[in-house]
Amino acid sequence: MKLSGEDLPRHLAGGLQPLYVIHGEALLLAIEAADAIRAAARNSGYSEREVIIAEAGFKWAELRNSAQSMSLFSSRKLVDLRIPSGKPGVEGAQALQDYCQQLHADTVTLVSLPRLDGAAQKSKWFGALAERGVVISADGIQLNALPAWIAGRLKRQQQSADADTLAFLAQRVEGNLLAAFQEIQKLALLFPAGPLSFDQVKDAVMDVARYDVFKLSEAMLAGDAARFVHILEGLRAEGTATVLILWALAEDIRTLARVSRALQSSGNLAHALRDARVWGVRQQLVERAVRRFSPALAERALRQAAHIDKLVKGLRSGDAWDELMQLGVRCARAGVATR
Repeated sequence: MKLSGEDLPRHLAGGLQPLYVIHGEALLLAIEAADAIRAAARNSGYSEREVIIAEAGFKWAELRNSAQSMSLFSSRKLVDLRIPSGKPGVEGAQALQDYCQQLHADTVTLVSLPRLDGAAQKSKWFGALAERGVVISADGIQLNALPAWIAGRLKRQQQSADADTLAFLAQRVEGNLLAAFQEIQKLALLFPAGPLSFDQVKDAVMDVARYDVFKLSEAMLAGDAARFVHILEGLRAEGTATVLILWALAEDIRTLARVSRALQSSGNLAHALRDARVWGVRQQLVERAVRRFSPALAERALRQAAHIDKLVKGLRSGDAWDELMQLGVRCARAGVATR
């Protein structure tokens, strides 16, 4: 079964299926879909949750064991499987196919994948997931469709805007859904429910200091610790969700891990960047950063990001903002230290 993110809430209201698969490049939509599934699982009594990140060296037997094991305090479980590369390998491909044949009624499995190319979507392992599960495609929204998407988001917070205002806002965020999400949240904080004028939106977008999670990640990659701290403090003041910040940082750290491992193995940076799908302006940042990051450093940063994820989800006690600050500053200063 295939669903859009917009159709997912209605589907979940009718009951959970044993397997969900989210794939696509729109980070915000992927996060929202995954959060909706996790919330539905919690509300349905799936009180135990296990996060599994299948990266290099992952033992796929752990996936089978996880689904079969239950704690003494829970009879229902959510298995949260993340495959950052979108490439499970030969062993993983077979493990996923076998897993799909043995789904348990007391286990909900959520598989999170990045954007998949045509070959991956035609593979046997993805075909098995699609046949037995519910597939949600978190694809980016084209610029011509973005005004309608923004209008829908404004409606959720009892606000509205005319066509010209929506088009202006869509052009300002340039198709960046995370930036659009921030701007829409900002409008809810600045103005009451009801219609928004063009001048209100223009002033909010143009004159209010904008702190962007992607600029935060850029500062980390560039080794600019001071700028990282400044932007993070701005994001915190604006009430930006910590989960969005964590995902933005973790995605770039995962990219660094993949590229640094490939570079260490082959010595060919151009091929490593291409295989990790790093292009454009971002390529320059990653290219400079990866020369300062060892695979070991990237892995330590990913472990810290996994710890922060537990804080954000309330599974551990601590201050997620402090941990985000430490994660970014450590990565930024590691780059500066080896210049």
